[in-house]
Amino acid sequence: MTHAVNEVPLTLDEPPPKTLGVLDQGALWANLGVSLLGFSGALFLLDPLGGAPLSLAAALTATVVGSLIGTAMVGLAAVPGTQTGRPAMVLLRGLFGARLSYVPTVLNIIQMVGWGAFELWVIAMGATAIFGPAVPYAVWVIAAGVLTTSLTIWPLGSVRLLRRYVTVAVILALIWFAVDFLGHVQPQTGGSWQAFAPAVDYVIALSVSWVPMAADFARHSRSSAAAFTGVVGGYTLAQVACLGLGVYAVAITGAAAIQADSTAVFGAFVAAPLGALFFAVLVLRETDQSFANVYSTTVSLQNLMPRVDRRIFTVAIGVVTTGLALLVDVNSYGAFLGVIGAVFVPMFAVLAVDYFLLGGAARWNTDEDAPARWSMLVPWVLGFAAYWLTTSTPTVAAWDGLWAGARAAIGFTRQPWMNGALGAALVASLVTLAIGLVTRRGDRPPALRSGTRR
Repeated sequence: MTHAVNEVPLTLDEPPPKTLGVLDQGALWANLGVSLLGFSGALFLLDPLGGAPLSLAAALTATVVGSLIGTAMVGLAAVPGTQTGRPAMVLLRGLFGARLSYVPTVLNIIQMVGWGAFELWVIAMGATAIFGPAVPYAVWVIAAGVLTTSLTIWPLGSVRLLRRYVTVAVILALIWFAVDFLGHVQPQTGGSWQAFAPAVDYVIALSVSWVPMAADFARHSRSSAAAFTGVVGGYTLAQVACLGLGVYAVAITGAAAIQADSTAVFGAFVAAPLGALFFAVLVLRETDQSFANVYSTTVSLQNLMPRVDRRIFTVAIGVVTTGLALLVDVNSYGAFLGVIGAVFVPMFAVLAVDYFLLGGAARWNTDEDAPARWSMLVPWVLGFAAYWLTTSTPTVAAWDGLWAGARAAIGFTRQPWMNGALGAALVASLVTLAIGLVTRRGDRPPALRSGTRR
C-alpha cells in the first residue's frame, strides 16, 4: 500500500519505512538547529552568569564545543531507533521495562506539549514583528497550529519538503542577514574565559533537549550512519550559525532590551534591507520546531496506546498545543521546561551505556510485556541529582535554592569549571556501567565465578 511505503504507519503494529537518507536527516536537523529565540539566546551565551561576560573568541569556542558534545549525544540516541525501528519512548521499554517506560513517556509528553505551545507563541511573535499588531495574536497562533498539525499528519513528507525547499531558503536568509550585520555592527569587545564552562553547559542544553525525540525520526533512516551524520552535521552547523549571528543581533538590539523582552531581537532582522521578507522565511520555518514536538508527543502517546491511529493523537495534540499557546503564558513556562528537560540528559547516558557497551543492542526487549528493570532507575536518579549539584545555569529560584541547600548539606562546593550536562552524563554512565558489570558477574555460571576453568 502506498501509505505504508511512503509515510509513517498509523499504529506501532506496522513496520516503519526506511526512506530517509543522510540529506533528509541533515535538512531536518539543520532546520531544528535554527531557532528564532536562538538569536536572543546569544545573550546568555555571551554572559551566562550575568556580570562575567565572555570574550568573542570564548563565546564562539563554547558554541562549537557545546554543539559538538550535545549533538553527539543526540546522534547516539538516534542510532538505536534506526537499528530497532522503534520510536524513542518505545525504546525505553528495553531500558526500563514496559511499565516503567511510562514514567519518562509521561514526562516527555508534558515537555513536548509545552515546547510545542512555546513554539507557536514564538511564531506568533515573529509574525507580529513583521506585520505589526493589526493582526491579532490569536490569529497567528491558530494559523501556526493548523499548519503544524497538517505537517504532523504527513511527517515523512514534511521532512522531504524541508530538504527540497525550506533548507535552501533558510540558508539564503541566514547568509543575507550575516552579510548585513557584519557590515554594520561589531559585537562586544573585551571579556574573558571565566564563564566558559557555564556557556558550554548552556549550548549543550540547547542540543540535548532533542534527545527524547531523536529516535522518532531516526527509525525511518536507511542506516545508522545517515541518522548520526545528519544529526551531528546538520544541527551543529545550524546552531553555530544561529548563535554566531545572534551575537551580532544582540549587539544591534542591546542587552537591556533583550533582557526585558526576548523577542526584541526580532527588530534587528526586520530592520535590515529586505529583512521582513527573509525574516518571514525564518518565521515560517519555525513550524518545523512545533511539528517535531507535536510528532514526538504523538508517537510517545503510542507507547501508552500502541494501536490508536496516530492521526487521532495528532489532531488532539494539535488542538491542546494551540489552546495552551492561546491561554497560558508559555514564556514563563520556559524555566519549568528547563528543569524537566534535565531529566533526559542522565537518561540518555544510561541508555547509551546499556545499549552500546553492555549488550543492550542484542538483548533489549521492547515488547509490550517487557519486564521491569528497576536497577536502571538508580543511575538515572543519581545522574539527575548530579546535574543539579554541578550546573551553574539558573532556573527557578525555589528549585535552585533546594539544590543549594543540598550542596551545603553534603559539603559539596560547585567549582566554576563544572558542567551540569557532563556531570550528569558521567555519573549516570559510571553507575550504569558498575551495575552492568556486577549483574554480568552474578549471571556467570558458578564454576566460572569461583575461578575454576572448564
